[in-house]
Amino acid sequence: MTAEIAVTTDGRLRFIWTDELSELIHVGTPTIKRASDVEPLPDGRWIADLSRCGGPVLGPFWKRNEALAAEAAWLRANRLFTQGDRDEQAD
Repeated sequence: MTAEIAVTTDGRLRFIWTDELSELIHVGTPTIKRASDVEPLPDGRWIADLSRCGGPVLGPFWKRNEALAAEAAWLRANRLFTQGDRDEQAD
């Protein structure tokens, strides 16, 4: 997977966390915010709940990695390179 990093107009870096990007934690003073939750359902399927950042609930998926992939795709398409009021909603 290729990392995508957005640089905001005030110089902040925004990206979807992956272990491959862990070295960026040493750049400046990091603020890490959770944008969504990938959670299991009682029947063993998985959902990606993007309501923290104003998004939908995706799924259900039979495999956790499918939910993670859907979560990352939605975040890349709808949050990573956008600016405005929604930027500060993810905690």
